[in-house]
Amino acid sequence: MATRHFLTLLDFSPAELRQLIDRAIELKAMQKRGEIHEPLKNRVLAMIFEKSSTRTRVSFEAGMTQLGGSAIFLSPRDTQLGRGEPIEDSARVLAQMVDAVMIRTFEHAKIERFAEYSDVPVINALTDDYHPCQLLADMQAYHEVRGSIQGKTVTWVGDGNNMCHSYINAARQWDFKLNIACPTGFEPNAELVKANADRVTLMQDPREAVEHSHLVVTDVWASMGQEDEAEARLKQFADYQISPTLMNLADREALFMHCLPAHRGEEVSHDMLDDPRSVVWEEAGNRLHAQKALLEFLIA
Repeated sequence: MATRHFLTLLDFSPAELRQLIDRAIELKAMQKRGEIHEPLKNRVLAMIFEKSSTRTRVSFEAGMTQLGGSAIFLSPRDTQLGRGEPIEDSARVLAQMVDAVMIRTFEHAKIERFAEYSDVPVINALTDDYHPCQLLADMQAYHEVRGSIQGKTVTWVGDGNNMCHSYINAARQWDFKLNIACPTGFEPNAELVKANADRVTLMQDPREAVEHSHLVVTDVWASMGQEDEAEARLKQFADYQISPTLMNLADREALFMHCLPAHRGEEVSHDMLDDPRSVVWEEAGNRLHAQKALLEFLIA
């Protein structure tokens, strides 16, 4: 049986993704009841971080512990990868010692190459192109509050970045319509948009994009590695801030999400994260439960 990896949402079928969300909700309820569930006892997850993280590291490490296993944190300073060892060599070696590898890195091609040579599951914990684990948490958060997202309208406001790309894939896998509002020059990958033209619409006016939407999502305007562009982006994205006033244009039952960390006063107004329509804290907490379901699926 071929090794399963999770590099983008397209690596799983829509049915498997729905199964993951259902299982994540079940695991969350089990934890709240205080049930011990350790299907990954004595299993080990290697966590390679070339980008810093709070939610990703804590959720994966806590998740493995709660499932009975353990996790090893590896930074570029801790591995031969950081000293130039070929990716394929590191993949082959780690596969002899651990049961799965989670990687948070820059170039998506790097994680694809690692997975090509790994005999154990490889999980994309964020690359410059995609962030599929966050989408599992987002879809779980929506389902818990509003039920199925199928047939709904979702609006992405801001940079056409890795989160935006994963929302495009999510629109395909969960069957919803996606509006994307971003400034000229900051659009998502053109080929990805073209491949999903039947459900993805590019716009420039965030007010038009948000109108009647059931879910509104944004992210920081300057991602990791783009710090030198931050000041220029503040001007270019000035009209793309999510606020309660903008949310008033959406459906009356619309929800707001942000993958965090957020820059209050930039992509979100100072009061947006605590607005009654915001589910950002539940969304963040679901990283733990969705990834536990993913780990259970791939390893157990």
